[in-house]
Amino acid sequence: MYSGNRSGGQGHWEGGGAAGAEGLGPAGTLSPAPLFSPGTYERLALLLGSIGLLGVGNNLLVLVLYYKFQRLRTPTHLLLVNISLSDLLVSLFGVTFTFVSCLRNGWVWDTVGCVWDGFSSSLFGIVSITTLTVLAYERYIRVVHARVINFSWAWRAITYIWLYSLAWSGAPLLGWNRYILDVHGLGCSVDWKSKDANDSSFVLFLFLGCLVVPLGVIAHCYGHILYSIRMLRCVEDLQTIQVIKILRYEKKVAKMCFLMIFIFLIFWMPYIVISFLVVNGYGHLVTPTVSIVSYLFAKSSTVYNPIIYIIMIRKFRRSLLQLLCFRLLRCQRPAKDLPANGSEMQIRPIVMSQKDGDRPKKKFLFLR
Repeated sequence: MYSGNRSGGQGHWEGGGAAGAEGLGPAGTLSPAPLFSPGTYERLALLLGSIGLLGVGNNLLVLVLYYKFQRLRTPTHLLLVNISLSDLLVSLFGVTFTFVSCLRNGWVWDTVGCVWDGFSSSLFGIVSITTLTVLAYERYIRVVHARVINFSWAWRAITYIWLYSLAWSGAPLLGWNRYILDVHGLGCSVDWKSKDANDSSFVLFLFLGCLVVPLGVIAHCYGHILYSIRMLRCVEDLQTIQVIKILRYEKKVAKMCFLMIFIFLIFWMPYIVISFLVVNGYGHLVTPTVSIVSYLFAKSSTVYNPIIYIIMIRKFRRSLLQLLCFRLLRCQRPAKDLPANGSEMQIRPIVMSQKDGDRPKKKFLFLR
């Protein structure tokens, strides 16, 4: 792992010779010796380019759908859009630095670029896991306590999410740990290996505040959700059509949120395990190849959320189909048939009745 001093001067590689040479180039760039063959760098560039393009395209599509279709503007969907926004920023900023470095067979940015890469990756990653935690809590208060959240609650939650994430990712900028070049030499992260008490304390609290506590909250919320749904099934007096429809809707959204959390952990688990090994003194087991594979898995997490939205949320599917049909009809119709004022062509809605597309508004209490 590359380790530089806090003033940004000359650094050194720790963990033997697996990480290559070190030093600052003539232009002030961090310039470790190439750790992979030119062909490997080309394949990594292809993979990262694909991840970046898919991440930008998929998440930008979610933002466009949310902006264009009123039916998607709900507090829950606003939280989903927050995840897509953070994933879009990761695809634009986090992947780009590594992609360019792969094209140049090594890290080509200076110390400031390394700090920005580590800061932005940490910020957007923490935003994602924190938003997933808030989604679990939102499902909890809706299913267990039968409370409906509003946009004011959702906007406050998003504000707290970004402030919380900014506090953790900004701490290394103020001297509590630091951002350094990672083992694979193509990206930067916090200094996991440092034995300094100041650095080690940050790593400990980072694990607690951004992994252990969120997972604990998620487990607590979904445990109560499953219990409440099971208890509701046992109450025959509540088995009306309205309650069954509400229960089916809440279960479907809860399943989607749980699937998002599960896949997020699957993609991030290799990186978490490797970081945990380095923290506990087993950094010599982490080769550049193992490190870059875990890095690719983590960056790939930016691609799948929009796919889950389209598959599991009917309103997103209908909005996407309506958008595609509108664009197709605009391309097929002659120019003279288009509206003269340039306004959008009115498409007959797929859902003819609100009761088929909107969630019932009736409130009820879950019995315990």
